[in-house]
Amino acid sequence: MLNKFKFFDFTLVAFSVIGITANAQNRVNPDQLGGDLQLNTITTAVPFLTISPDSRSGALGDAGVSSSPDVNSIHWNPAKMAFMEDESGVAMSYSPWLRNLVGDISLSYLSGYYKLKGKGVMRPTIGGSLRYFSLGEITFTDENAQIIDEVRPNEWALDFAYAMPLSENFSFGMAVRYINSNLTTGLDVQGQSTRPGRSVAADVSAYYENDRLQLGDYNATLRAGVNISNIGAKMSYTDNDENDFLPTNLRIGPSLTLDFDDYNSITFIAEANKLLVPTPPAFLTDAGGTVLTDANGDPIMIAGKDPEVSVASGILQSFSDAPGIVESVDPNTQEATIQSGSILKEELNEINLSGGLEYWYDKQFAVRMGYFYEHPTKGNRQYFTMGLGLRMTVFGIDISYLVGNAQQNPLANTVRFSLSFNFDAFKGQNEDI
Repeated sequence: MLNKFKFFDFTLVAFSVIGITANAQNRVNPDQLGGDLQLNTITTAVPFLTISPDSRSGALGDAGVSSSPDVNSIHWNPAKMAFMEDESGVAMSYSPWLRNLVGDISLSYLSGYYKLKGKGVMRPTIGGSLRYFSLGEITFTDENAQIIDEVRPNEWALDFAYAMPLSENFSFGMAVRYINSNLTTGLDVQGQSTRPGRSVAADVSAYYENDRLQLGDYNATLRAGVNISNIGAKMSYTDNDENDFLPTNLRIGPSLTLDFDDYNSITFIAEANKLLVPTPPAFLTDAGGTVLTDANGDPIMIAGKDPEVSVASGILQSFSDAPGIVESVDPNTQEATIQSGSILKEELNEINLSGGLEYWYDKQFAVRMGYFYEHPTKGNRQYFTMGLGLRMTVFGIDISYLVGNAQQNPLANTVRFSLSFNFDAFKGQNEDI
């Protein structure tokens, strides 16, 4: 029988290996009130869905909601597929994840698209992708440290997307996603059977592009995008376990491309994203850190909002449920006084920021760089990214590299590889033969 604590240790590792800090409850000791915001990260099920799967956006600080459309648009903003110049394409990406810690964790990604028949530019586009995250080999032990089994947990998601141009400048897109998360491979936890977590989710997105602008002496293209991703049912790994939210996420941002001449162009991209799931509330604890309970045995919540709500309520609640800083607690009523402005400050801290630069020479060779920032109380992921891109007639290759700016950052030295194929160019070559 699998030891309960070993099981939880494993699930925490499963979350942390992909760069999302495991959630510690926001606990308030009456003897230690006030001060700076406490660590209060937000965790969800299947956070692998938020990992940047391709090298191009990976080199731009993990920004891609408003970058120029490419074959990997289905992850960042399905609506961008409507503005693809070519009729069809496919791409493969591979990320050897956390090489500094372990050697067998990786993310693989396959994506493609196809433009349906229509008139002029008003042609809908369909796309699909498969994401596979391998957690490597995990050894399960019991409470006596005896080996029970060695397994290879994995998670995967299958997507289908549709994009419709509504005008020459605007498009709408949506995607549906089937998710399978097999973290325990069916092992029992204290006599309780576990099973793969499964769910279905959807994305809703919009995209704007105007390539007829003039900025000084240069032609310019303005783009903007918004995508709400992973809207779906909660997930559970046991019949009796509480369900966990999917990583529903709001991603929004603009980009601007300047064409210096027929050969040189540069793009500036900025992006903000926020998880649309409840923030953990603050609980009252004793001097030893144990969460205190009421007469019904429920934890005493003194700040924030109840996170046990529906998916729709969780999305709406996520904009105003941060507990903030507790300055004092009435010992009789157990009501908390919250520091003025701290709730808004914590809500703003939950917004991750990213941005990047992309330089193209003759639409064949690209140099990219970017930066990603997450507030220290919400996970503290902060890193620089850089990368290169090469486009040939039929295929293209992109490479990106992540440089963590914190000492021993587990994300440091992460490399992504992407290979794309242009079927139109391939057909054109065959016709010329």
